[in-house]
Amino acid sequence: MPELPEVETIKNDLKKAILGKTIKDVYIYNSKVIRQPLPAAFKKGLTGAKIKSVIRKGKLLILELSTGQFLTVHLRMTGQLVYPGNRKNSRVSFAFAGGKFLDFNDQRLFGELRLLKNWQNLPFVKNLGPEPFDLTLKEFQDMLSKCKQRIKPLLMDQGFISGIGNLYAAEILFSARVNPFCRADSLSNSEISAIFSTMRKILRKAIKHGGSTVDDYLRLSGKPGGYLAYHKVYNRAGKPCFVCKTLIERVTQAGRGTYFCPKCQGRS
Repeated sequence: MPELPEVETIKNDLKKAILGKTIKDVYIYNSKVIRQPLPAAFKKGLTGAKIKSVIRKGKLLILELSTGQFLTVHLRMTGQLVYPGNRKNSRVSFAFAGGKFLDFNDQRLFGELRLLKNWQNLPFVKNLGPEPFDLTLKEFQDMLSKCKQRIKPLLMDQGFISGIGNLYAAEILFSARVNPFCRADSLSNSEISAIFSTMRKILRKAIKHGGSTVDDYLRLSGKPGGYLAYHKVYNRAGKPCFVCKTLIERVTQAGRGTYFCPKCQGRS
């Protein structure tokens, strides 16, 4: 699933491509991705609306419209936004003046499109934790001190901190030299400081390089993100660690694959 760097990249790409443009028509090829309102009302509510701003909250994209409503896009596992699109593989296409299209592609139909008056009232949005870049070190320390969960699943918990998923949690903990199985409330101040600084550094660098294309994620242009070349542990099981040459391990943790170096990060 696209994480904070990927969604932030698409947000930035959208701002450059469609900000200020007017939606002339909406073509719905599979209505399953439209969660609210009904497809006919979705089409009617968007037709003629101008894109006023594009923002991100966690892994959610929000397009503010001139009508006072908001179009929200959750890519989930396989969703893609492509501009200019060709409508060939699109589930929903938004037509703009000048003949260009913004395509929402989603092979497995896990993604979600909504047109609504207040996106902040969405239940999962209300439950989101703070953004990584909005926290101070002291606030992060206080949050961790109250949690007995293992650190990696905790970083992936959107109610704890928003935007980080499996990929970046693994990369952050490797760079911080913290074992993914450590309990959050057992971490030292130096370990917490390392997680905090590497979290911000890695997320910023991933945004700079357009995110990580591992599965279905693509930038708005249809091109892959470039951060894959900087991965240290994710998806590298059985390959030598770039630091110590020990083979990277993959274990299952909280139902997800966890990649780590047993020497650099130690064992719990």
